[in-house]
Amino acid sequence: MRGALACAAVGCIASACATVDLPGPRLGEPALEYVTTTLEGDSVALSSMQGEAVLLNLWATWCVPCRTETPYLQSIHEEYGDRGLRVVGVSQDVGEAASDIRAFVTQFGVTYTILHDARMRGLDLYQVNGLPGTFLIDREGILRWMQFGPIREGDPAFLQALDDVLS
Repeated sequence: MRGALACAAVGCIASACATVDLPGPRLGEPALEYVTTTLEGDSVALSSMQGEAVLLNLWATWCVPCRTETPYLQSIHEEYGDRGLRVVGVSQDVGEAASDIRAFVTQFGVTYTILHDARMRGLDLYQVNGLPGTFLIDREGILRWMQFGPIREGDPAFLQALDDVLS
């Protein structure tokens, strides 16, 4: 019995020290499946948007760079929405934050799709260490561009990637 417990303890310690190699997002490969909710609590899967070019932005109401970037994302939505771009902002605010998110949307005049990931699963899935994190996905669901940190307004690489996925 004592030997079995010792083996179990060693196994637990060894597994705790092992590193987990999460796949993470990779350019040129299918975007990772991500399921989250609307502010009303309905489930939405990223795969349900296949056929549309998607700009997926992970953000939070308390994130200063996110607050700075939001007006630019809104302008991208307004400028490229008619060409088939769907901007999707997924708040990483934890818990019951729907009212805070709604207030943010009102304050910044956001009209693009807003979802809520109350458990912040997107941060792990897309390996975002600091907000915001943005991912451009083409109509076939392939990840074509990504940015950790805010998108610089007029960034030529971003604008070229946008043009490429919308052509």
